[in-house]
Amino acid sequence: MSLLDALRHRLRPLLGRRDYDRDMDEEFRHHLELHAQEFPDADHPAARARAHFGSKAYYMEETRRMTSLRWLDTLLADIRQAARALRANRGFTVVAVLSLALGIGANTAIFSLIDAVMLKSLPVRHPETLLKVTMGKDGGENFTNPIWEELRGHPELFSGAFAYNQDDFNLAQGGEARSVTGEWVSGDYFATLGVPAILGRTLARTDDVRGCPAIAVLSYGLWQTEFGGARDVVGKSLNISSHPFTVVGVVDRAFFGLEVGQQAQLYVPICSAPIVQGDDHAIVHRGFWWLNVMARPAAGASVAQTGARLAAIAPAVFQATVPTQGPADFIASYLKRTLDVAPAGTGFSEMRLQYAGALRVLMAVVALVLLIACANVANLLLARATVRQHEAAIRLALGAGRGRLIRLMLTEAMLLSLLGAALGALFASWGTRVMMGLFAAGDGAAWLDLGMDRRVLVFTTAVALLSGILFGLAPAWRSAQADPQAALKAQGRSVVGRGRRRVGWALVAGQVALSFVLLTSAGLLLNSFRNLMSTPAGFQRSGVLLVNTELTSATLPGTMLDRLRALPGVRSVAFSTMTPLGHFGEVTLLVADGFDAAHRQPTHALRNHISQDYFTTMGTRLLRGRDVGSVDNAGSTKVALITQSMAHALFGSTDPIGKDVEQSSRDQQSAPYEVVGVVEDSKFGSLRDSTNMMMYVPAVQDPRSPTSFTLELRSDVAPTSLVREV
Repeated sequence: MSLLDALRHRLRPLLGRRDYDRDMDEEFRHHLELHAQEFPDADHPAARARAHFGSKAYYMEETRRMTSLRWLDTLLADIRQAARALRANRGFTVVAVLSLALGIGANTAIFSLIDAVMLKSLPVRHPETLLKVTMGKDGGENFTNPIWEELRGHPELFSGAFAYNQDDFNLAQGGEARSVTGEWVSGDYFATLGVPAILGRTLARTDDVRGCPAIAVLSYGLWQTEFGGARDVVGKSLNISSHPFTVVGVVDRAFFGLEVGQQAQLYVPICSAPIVQGDDHAIVHRGFWWLNVMARPAAGASVAQTGARLAAIAPAVFQATVPTQGPADFIASYLKRTLDVAPAGTGFSEMRLQYAGALRVLMAVVALVLLIACANVANLLLARATVRQHEAAIRLALGAGRGRLIRLMLTEAMLLSLLGAALGALFASWGTRVMMGLFAAGDGAAWLDLGMDRRVLVFTTAVALLSGILFGLAPAWRSAQADPQAALKAQGRSVVGRGRRRVGWALVAGQVALSFVLLTSAGLLLNSFRNLMSTPAGFQRSGVLLVNTELTSATLPGTMLDRLRALPGVRSVAFSTMTPLGHFGEVTLLVADGFDAAHRQPTHALRNHISQDYFTTMGTRLLRGRDVGSVDNAGSTKVALITQSMAHALFGSTDPIGKDVEQSSRDQQSAPYEVVGVVEDSKFGSLRDSTNMMMYVPAVQDPRSPTSFTLELRSDVAPTSLVREV
């Protein structure tokens, strides 16, 4: 008999109980008939045979015990008994299940987010072998295209490597912009990741050459929304910033890109960036840090060995890509940079960096909520155990072991916990959608794969079982310690001993203590929130409407500003390439006038292109000097305004007005900017920023006029009432 046949034979008394009992009854009757033939002289042979053979129920029970999985039969019996007991006490069951659903559901919801943001592997082939290339443990993770091309020239280092950058692409041919999230990718992107095309083909290494044609690969979602899922999509045209790109393929629907928290819809070759941007700045510039590089180790190479090989070629890579001009100290530090690798199976994620700490705190909070719920249900079970003393006493008096009684009570607790987990899963599904709404409140682009995968299912089941043990063990133990004699003599009166009261008091004390911890933590969080809201942000938060724009023309929106100023209720209008609390911006390196040139150290700062009236519109105070004016044009001396923190960092107590700052983050040193004003610090990253190094420059003085910027409108009416007119 095979193992499967043996298991089927063992399970037959449980899964086919009626058929099994019928067969057993038929076999028992057959045995009685044979046994009756041994008493031919008896008046009633059948009765004599039945009396001699023994109890039918006894033999059937013994046969079932020997031919079935007895422990499973007993467990099923306990579950049936527990279900009947819970059904008979619906009020208690509803209260207990709702309490547990809240605790287990909250834990499942937060763990689902932690799993999606921090733990879940990318939907690619063997994500555990993916590596990201970095500039050492303390270095950055972004590279220039010249550096990537140098790395690509060493195929012996990796079994596959690629570069990519996430960006927004405008699909509109005119009028209102239609932005989708996409990625600039190198030729081996899909081959290295092992992501197949379900239609057409993916990009290949032959597509990854300078001057490449305008081609694109679609995600499954964009294929459905933009082309209606048409099977003949390959060869059709898609407009990106008013430039036609030919669709060459559609990728599998499970693949969302490499940025956790975003869903890439479009993939275009890095070499086609000049088609969209109008020049080859991103391709040839040695100071434009924008690409992430990922790879898989060469056959037989470990992570450490791959890192060591990269470190060995780093001097040659940086020597070949050194900026042609710039401060000597910057070039010296550039040549000292190194290369390393780190595991990247979970991808990249700005959301992970931003919310990881908050999610861990929330996980601790909901764990406390679950402990409070368990203590509450344990107290309910203790109270119910007092009422059920006579039931426990009768079971013990009839011969049930105390271990069996504990198991029955724990089965009831586990059933309660599993019911709470089932209801909690529905609560978790709603809770994760609410949390995603909060994540996406800033730009509406947040996306996470929140499907119930194996990890979340195991977590929820484990939490449910552990909760059942936590709140069920003490009541089960107390019930098993009941004295049958004392309980039966009580004749219906409750017998509450000191032990039960002590356990109940301990549970109540635990609930109060945990609740006090939660209330204290909530108070501290509210106080922190109040402090953040009262912190000077460097701008007036109310009465301003922000409008994101993307213009295909390289001209600045002079007439657009005039028309917006004429709208009823609009007090002032401006535009900028960065807005407060925007969490992103252009980083540059500056050196200040007035210091010994041999000891000048570049300072990292944000650079914001602004129009006239920006500070008036945003409500940012001018502390010294003058604002941007009509005299500042493309032919005049380059000017800049800097923040108070930047003035102190660059010039100390010296008056910065009239001093020069030089930008040194590009291939060549730019013309100096004359500082004409100092403004108060504004919070551009978050409200927790202590200082802000920011340089504001007139947009009209930049030879590369911005095509993507934000319009700011300050109004005397509700800003939302202006949306239609704008």
